Amino acid sequence: MSVSLVPMPAERFPAWLEKSVAEYAADLMALGRSRADAERAAARGMAESFPGGETQPGHFVFDIADGHGRVVGYLWIGASVGGAEGEWWLWDIFINEKDRDRGLAGEAMVAAEDFARGQGVVSVGLSVFGFNSTAQHLYEKLGYRVTSIKMAKELAGRDHGGSRAVAPG
Repeated sequence: MSVSLVPMPAERFPAWLEKSVAEYAADLMALGRSRADAERAAARGMAESFPGGETQPGHFVFDIADGHGRVVGYLWIGASVGGAEGEWWLWDIFINEKDRDRGLAGEAMVAAEDFARGQGVVSVGLSVFGFNSTAQHLYEKLGYRVTSIKMAKELAGRDHGGSRAVAPG
């Protein structure tokens, strides 16, 4: 394996948290949310996951290092919210743009699965944005299967003032 997971040093954690909030907000904007709403939602979500800007028990943030020890991205894995004992979630994985297309994300995920298995974890789940087909293909290749699908339809531009839907009854 040419990658390793290295616990993120505490002094780099605040900058990582700030970067993660910005990246999450960008993903939410790609889904059509306004900048203000996306930034608010991303900041709120990360504050819930890392109260006081600290890693919580059962959550692990790693630097992904290539075979030369150079940091090429990060990975966050830990307990799932509302899941059963032994069920974890791959909360985030990111490979720097210049380091993509070299198989590093797949190798990092296998390393994360090995780490989780060593912690007694029996399953790892994840979520992927619908627009991220590259990640979807990687996850399928690694044996992840679809367990739910969330769908939406934009109604922008429709006249909401006239007719109303009436419930059958």
